Amino acid sequence: MNEPTGVDNEGARASGLGEGSQREPGLTTGAEPEPPPEVGSGILRVFGRQLKRFRVRAGLERPEFASMVGYSVSTIAAYEQGRRIPPPRLIDQADEVLDAGGVLLEMKEEVARAQYPPFFRDAARLEVEAVELHVYATKAVPGLLQTEDYARAVFTMWRPLLLEEVIEQRVAARLARQELFARTPLPTISFVIEESVLRRPLGGWSVMRGQLEQVMIYGQRRNVEVQVMPMDLEEHAGLDGPFTLIETRDGRRIAYVEGYKDSRLHAERKQVREIEEQYGILRAQALTPRASLTFVEKLLGENYERQTHHCRA
Repeated sequence: MNEPTGVDNEGARASGLGEGSQREPGLTTGAEPEPPPEVGSGILRVFGRQLKRFRVRAGLERPEFASMVGYSVSTIAAYEQGRRIPPPRLIDQADEVLDAGGVLLEMKEEVARAQYPPFFRDAARLEVEAVELHVYATKAVPGLLQTEDYARAVFTMWRPLLLEEVIEQRVAARLARQELFARTPLPTISFVIEESVLRRPLGGWSVMRGQLEQVMIYGQRRNVEVQVMPMDLEEHAGLDGPFTLIETRDGRRIAYVEGYKDSRLHAERKQVREIEEQYGILRAQALTPRASLTFVEKLLGENYERQTHHCRA
């Protein structure tokens, strides 16, 4: 799943949410989704107020506290005012230094989700709960497979330009998502990636080489299957664009469909079933997992030859 590329019905009952259940934020049931929280509101402001409250209770002035945790006074002020997203390390330090008794730590997960673009936050939460994830990628290597260099290249090329601080936050958030691969029990994860994505050297050929190597490494895991969709196919079931299918621990099936500034989560069974059908055909049309890894290895060879030729030239 990309956030974005790199987590977007016949009714709530049919979606598996259950009759009388509260609709998940961001899940569509035909109506427009509620506006997502922005930086400077919601959880960041709550965390900031609590951080300041515990600092004042501890009898510490802002400069003194900033010195103790190794941050500038202006940065601490930004955290307390909900204008910046505090990193996990700061939250750990603050809870201990201010003797917060775990109160700040309890907000750590929600604060971390604020690193994602607003429209991806609900999808990121569902991704953590997933027992199955199936990703179709058409624009860039899926975020779950991205290397740090590739992810940074993706965000650096973003338009309108992102602030350096935002780039670093999003790179860190993207890499943190990859903890999913080490979770117990292991989720079942599959990817169908367009060949063009693997041939596009975002960030340069050396960055792409590292990215192709990572695709191969993850593709060899027991719970992961990577398939490549060749460009020379005469038939193709997924021309509408990228999406991710999610099945949660409680059996809900949800589709995250990406679009320009309009990525959405869909819970209606009819819509999800249509996307499931599309993904099944895409997997049948793509190269097998074994043939796909062989293909990626071939691309690595081509990448190496290109770099060698460039050095000699």
